[in-house]
Amino acid sequence: MRRLALIGLLVVAGFAPAQAQTTPSVLAHPAPHTAPVVQPQPNTHAQKSHTKAKPKPPAKPAAKPVLPSPAPAPATPPQPEPETLPTPPVTAPDPTKGAVTGLAIPRFMSLRFDDVNLRVGPGTRYPIDWVYHRRDLPVEVIRELDDWRLVQDQDAVRGWVRAQTLSPRRGFAVRGADVTLRATAADTAGPVATLKVGVVGHLIACPSAQDWCNAEVGQYRGWLHRAAIYGLYPGEVVGQ
Repeated sequence: MRRLALIGLLVVAGFAPAQAQTTPSVLAHPAPHTAPVVQPQPNTHAQKSHTKAKPKPPAKPAAKPVLPSPAPAPATPPQPEPETLPTPPVTAPDPTKGAVTGLAIPRFMSLRFDDVNLRVGPGTRYPIDWVYHRRDLPVEVIRELDDWRLVQDQDAVRGWVRAQTLSPRRGFAVRGADVTLRATAADTAGPVATLKVGVVGHLIACPSAQDWCNAEVGQYRGWLHRAAIYGLYPGEVVGQ
């Protein structure tokens, strides 16, 4: 019995501390209510916003397509340099010479035929202005154009005639007044014939430094004063 009492005491004693400890925890008043303390958490968003962003590398441009190189142009063979020829001097036409014959301009010639057409222009398409009916009539050539000649007669009438209608044979025409054809070159020489104004003849010779010309009209031949005839220039020498 004693042993059981002891065991019971031990059991009660063994559990007593536990109850003592348990009871206060159950009966203890709760601690006064206080706001919970919340510890701040590290602001990762703020840290990221203040962190300097690294620049992005520039985007690489799109690669250009590689075109094939054009074929080289065929080499041009060297060209020989053109030969430089000297430029002939430009000379103005000489107004004292015919453009076709190179003979003196003006100069006297005579009509070759008894019928010669005088035209208003150098060509058959131009109308006829006058018709001469006097062979050996002296005319003055003042211009040349192809086979046409511009002539002027003793009355200052001008026109164009064909070159083939003219002769280098020198003729004369009596002008101003009747003139005496003499046997020699002297006023005292015997008369051969009296020539009326407008008579046409042929000059044989007009010596230099002499006022007389040897002439013939038909079957008459003699000497005439230069000043009495038309068909030569002052001091001109004919037939020598």
